[in-house]
Amino acid sequence: MGLFRKITGLFRRGGQEADEAEWEWGEEQAPYQIDFHNKEQRDDYVRNCLERMADATKELENLTYEYDMVTSYLKDMEEIEALPPEESDELKECAGQVAKLQDSKSGFMERPRRITDEQFQHMEKIEDEVEEGYQKLKETEDYQGLIRQDLSRLEGEKYAYLYRKKEVMRIISDTRGMAVICVAALALCVLLLLFLQFFLDMETKAGYFVTAAAAALAITLVYVRHVDARRELRRVEIGINKIILLQNKVKIRYVNNTNLLDYLYLKYGVSGAQELLDLWENYKTEKEEREKMRKAELELDYSQQELLQMLKRYQIKDPAIWLHQTEAILDPKEMVEIRHNLIIRRQSLRRRMEYNRETVAGKSQREIKELVEKYPQYAAEVMAAVEEYEKKYQQ
Repeated sequence: MGLFRKITGLFRRGGQEADEAEWEWGEEQAPYQIDFHNKEQRDDYVRNCLERMADATKELENLTYEYDMVTSYLKDMEEIEALPPEESDELKECAGQVAKLQDSKSGFMERPRRITDEQFQHMEKIEDEVEEGYQKLKETEDYQGLIRQDLSRLEGEKYAYLYRKKEVMRIISDTRGMAVICVAALALCVLLLLFLQFFLDMETKAGYFVTAAAAALAITLVYVRHVDARRELRRVEIGINKIILLQNKVKIRYVNNTNLLDYLYLKYGVSGAQELLDLWENYKTEKEEREKMRKAELELDYSQQELLQMLKRYQIKDPAIWLHQTEAILDPKEMVEIRHNLIIRRQSLRRRMEYNRETVAGKSQREIKELVEKYPQYAAEVMAAVEEYEKKYQQ
C-alpha cells in the first residue's frame, strides 16, 4: 500500500538518524469499546486510523524537509571550519568586508533623518532654482517688513491728525460759546447803562464807549480765534485725506507683496526664507550621505557576490544564508553558538519525527493490521477502504 510504504520508508530513515534523547508526550486516550461487527463503527475506526496516518505523513514530510535544511547547514559549517588556513583567511577577509558594509548600511538606515523623503524629492525637483528663490524670498520678506513699518507710521500720523482735529473742533465750539457770551454780556451792559441813564439820570456816555470798545475787542479776539481754528481744521482734514490716500496706496503694495509671498511659500513648500535656507543645507548634506550610501550598497552587492562565489567554490550547499551570518565566519564563538542552536533544533525535529512515526502513524498502522488479523472476514473491506483513502491522499 502506498500510504503504508511511505510511512514505513520515513520510519526506517528516522530509525537510522534518531538520537537517544528522551521525549515525553501525553499519552493518547484509549477509544471507547468498539463493536467491530458494526459496519458504521468499523468504518469510522478505520477512517480515523487512516486520517491519523495521513496527517502524520504530511507532518513527517515537513519535518524531514526542515531536518535536511538544518543538517545541510551544519555540514556547511563543518566545511567552513575545515578550510585550509589560507582559504579561511581569504574567506574571513571577504566576510569582514561584507559585515563592515552591512554595518555602514544599518547605520545609515538608523540615523535620524534631516529631512523627510517628501521634502528630499521636492528639493530635488527645484534644486537648480533654490538659491535664486531664497534671494527672492528674502527680498520680498524684507520689503514686507518695510511696508508694515510704513503702514504703522502712517497709522500713527493719522491718529495724531485725528487727535488734532478733535482739539480744533473743541476750540471752534468754545469760540462759538464765547461769542454768545460776549453778545449776552454786551446786551446786559447796554441795558444797565440805559437804566442808569434814564431812571437815575446818570451820565453814561463814557460807559457806552468803554462797553463798545470792550465788546469790539472781545468779539475780535473770539473771531480771530475762531477763524484760525477753522483754517487749522481745513489743514488737518487735508492732512488726513493725504494720509488715507497714502495708506490705500501702501495697502495695495502690501496685498500684492503678501500674495507674492504666499505664492513663493507654496512654490518652495516653506513658511519663510530661513526655513528654505535650512532645508537647502539639510538637503545638500542628505544628498551627499545618500550618494555615499548608494556607493556603499554597490560595494556591498559586489562583496556579497564575491562571498557567494567563494562559498560555492568551497562546496557550500546554501551560501546565501552566510550573507547574513558573517559574524559566525569571523568569530569562532559565534559559530559554536549557532552550531549549538542548530543541534538543539535538529534534536527537537528528531523527537517530533519519532513521535509522528511511532506514536501516531505506527500505532495507527498496527491497529489496522490487528483489525485485519483479528477479523479476517472484514479484511477485504478494510483493505478496500485503505486503497480508496490512498487514492484520495495522492490527489
